[in-house]
Amino acid sequence: MLTTLKIAFRNLSRQRRRTFLLIGAIAFGILVVTVINGFAGAFQRNVGANMAQLFAGHVFVEGAEKTPKGKTVDIIRDDSAIQAAAREAGLDAASAAKRSSAQVTLVFAGKKAMQRIYGADMEHERYLRERLAFKKGGWENMADPRALVLSEGVARRLKAEIGDRVLVQLKTLTGQNNVGEFVLAGISQDMGLFSGMLAYAHRAYLNELLDIGPEDYQLFGVLADDLGKAEAVSVRLRAALADRAPVFVLPPQTAAESGNLAQSRYQKLLKLAKDESWKGTKYRVFTINDMLSQIEQFAAILNLVALQILVVLFVIIMVGITNTFRMIMYERVREIGTMRALGFRRSGIRSLFLFEAGLLATAGALAGWAAAAAVMGVLSLFDFGTDTVFALLMKNGHLSFSVQAPQAAAGYAIVLVLTLLAAFMPARKAARLDPAAALRTAN
Repeated sequence: MLTTLKIAFRNLSRQRRRTFLLIGAIAFGILVVTVINGFAGAFQRNVGANMAQLFAGHVFVEGAEKTPKGKTVDIIRDDSAIQAAAREAGLDAASAAKRSSAQVTLVFAGKKAMQRIYGADMEHERYLRERLAFKKGGWENMADPRALVLSEGVARRLKAEIGDRVLVQLKTLTGQNNVGEFVLAGISQDMGLFSGMLAYAHRAYLNELLDIGPEDYQLFGVLADDLGKAEAVSVRLRAALADRAPVFVLPPQTAAESGNLAQSRYQKLLKLAKDESWKGTKYRVFTINDMLSQIEQFAAILNLVALQILVVLFVIIMVGITNTFRMIMYERVREIGTMRALGFRRSGIRSLFLFEAGLLATAGALAGWAAAAAVMGVLSLFDFGTDTVFALLMKNGHLSFSVQAPQAAAGYAIVLVLTLLAAFMPARKAARLDPAAALRTAN
């Protein structure tokens, strides 16, 4: 086998231009697929990390109550069960984020803007203080109990400046219309399309507008060591909380449901609250990935599309490989006859051609991966800023890529199999050549 491999390598080096063209065609297919896989691999991770920054956590708990009229309201009044469960799960409950939120209409100088406002404990929420980047204003202005932080894009739309008083229209937790007034204390860095999710106020005042207690809240969020550990943390927290209070549990998904992009796993948890009945408070435990499970499915679709593109490209490339190996066979007729006369078996001739094809596929894959690494490296150097509509998909304004080994291995396996299939018929025909007839053939 080693001798056959050496001969195959020598044969490929004899026609370097042709060999390089074939390797280049294979490398191009690998390049395209690897870049797509790399983007898909980082896509979910970047969105998850950026969303964790917005919501101040990787793992969350929400409480739900039923009103006498059967309406579901999201609120956590007594969080002793959550605190105890978090401690049992090994989490730092003291540093958890406790937030309320409301979808509001901001009004200023005849301008209006829809906005999601998060009520946070500005004094103790360490993660928010570390991550919130001010363009104007700052923490020194947050002493006002009605202080509001808006993103640059929304402030620009309202034409509001630091110190301006902004009217807010919203509904209380039970659905009653209410109005309030905020003082613009800070303008944060914009995130384009997601600017409507970047507004912060003191939880006590937002709770007053929502008509709930000053210590009540709606979302308990904790950070795992990293995003990859969020699922394991959520499992521990859910089990610990279920020992102390009722917890929503999603039923096992069918294959059809798991591939449905219409709803995220979090949206399915919300639907359970509408369908079920209970007394007191029932809790939802979920992760940032549950909120973004549609993103996870989209990334899987990107990987599938990449493989389909690879197959289509190689169906085209296979024609060129097959024709090239037919040409090689005709060029080596006398050489094949000599090898057969010296004792090479038919299987040895066939293996020689297939080894050449395998070397082409391997060299093309290596070249493609190297080219993809260079392309991804160059693309990641460009700073697109954090104020674009795609900011949530990037890492600090830069494209990032993460190629997963299983996708790379699958791509190489497909390339290898298709290249061997393309070379098989010429290899089979070469193996069946009659030695005497081959030796009589003129060059």
